[in-house]
Amino acid sequence: MATESKKGPKGSNYITPEGYERLRVEHHELWKLERPRVTHQVSVAAALGDRSENADYIYGKKRLREIDRRLRFLEKRMEALQVVQPDADREADRIFFGAWVSLEDEEGQRVNYRVVGPDESDPSNGLISMDSPVGRGLLGKSVGDELTVRRPRGDIEYEVVAVEYPSDPE
Repeated sequence: MATESKKGPKGSNYITPEGYERLRVEHHELWKLERPRVTHQVSVAAALGDRSENADYIYGKKRLREIDRRLRFLEKRMEALQVVQPDADREADRIFFGAWVSLEDEEGQRVNYRVVGPDESDPSNGLISMDSPVGRGLLGKSVGDELTVRRPRGDIEYEVVAVEYPSDPE
């Protein structure tokens, strides 16, 4: 399928403006701060003589390769990503990309998630990928709809109790 070949290594190419900014900041810090610092450390270590037994030199070169690999990845990935801006015309109580969602289980326990792209997924902080089973199950649902989440320890039923969208930055 032609569209699948355009997808990144992690799935969908959608990202929130906040997620894209985090990737941009990481790229900037690696390129402008970390890489020059490590390059300087390597040149100082190289000036000390025998490089074959110089741990600072060997570690520094390894770290430079890691930084360069991450920079190449970020550059290619950021080029492929599509930043999804908030849409003022969307239905406010329906779940679309970028929504914060409050779910309630049978015992009345609430959990909050934001549906984001795979590059910014961080379930421990409530950011779930739109490509995950929960994310796919949430998309298109509205307040009052129910959702069954399959887990290793058994299925759990949730009801969508609230949908919110971040306000547009002005």
